[in-house]
Amino acid sequence: MTARAFTGWGTALPGFAKRFGSIIVLLIVWEAIGRMELVDPFLLPALSEVLMRAVPEFWGGGLGDLVLMTLYRTVLSFVIAAVIGVGIGVAMAVSDSMRWFFEPIVSFAFPIPKIAFLPIFVLWFGFFDASKIIMATVACIVTIISATYLGARGVDKYLLWSARALGTNEHKLFWAVIIPAALPAIITGLQIAFPICLIVSIVAEMATGGQGLGGYMIYAQRFGESDKMYLGIICTGVIGYVLIEGFGWLRRRLLSWHTETVITV
Repeated sequence: MTARAFTGWGTALPGFAKRFGSIIVLLIVWEAIGRMELVDPFLLPALSEVLMRAVPEFWGGGLGDLVLMTLYRTVLSFVIAAVIGVGIGVAMAVSDSMRWFFEPIVSFAFPIPKIAFLPIFVLWFGFFDASKIIMATVACIVTIISATYLGARGVDKYLLWSARALGTNEHKLFWAVIIPAALPAIITGLQIAFPICLIVSIVAEMATGGQGLGGYMIYAQRFGESDKMYLGIICTGVIGYVLIEGFGWLRRRLLSWHTETVITV
């Protein structure tokens, strides 16, 4: 098949198939392997069996409540991290004293695997929501601080000079020039941090037990219910995809004036 023919065939595909074609192929392969029992069904049950398990689990098994619990922890930790992280990042960009204080802390904390703090948070705050939410907040806040700081510090100096030359005072310069110019970098940091919050929330649930998707998958593993483990993985993937797509939609709305959105359109 020539490149031109392949391109034409790809263009003719429905939008859904073009976007999710690789995932659809992967799911078909999974189902085929499960049906032909090329792998032990306990280790890899067929996709259809996993999906059939979803109906009773959501209908009367309480899985919907566990998903909502994980989402609650994820969203709350993200909001806390976003407020604190953006605030610190902006303060570092505009204040030498704030930068002097926070920059070594951020540089020191960045390479540390944040999940290592989980035993400490459990010791301080117990096994319930507080330790999980704080763990997810700490895990993503450094990313938000770094993205915000770099975005605010990277504002074109000629843009600042021009605004000052036109008589813009420092307060208005901050809100009318620095923040809008740094907004793409800030949103990028938030986009990266959101999935991290979800991942760390689920890992914390796995490690400490209790309610949530992480606890659901760990209990399934302990009782040898592999179909429930895979169902938890699928739920996690779907939630993550919806959150990422939702944030992408929000980014396009907030940055409708920016060149990245104009060029895409």
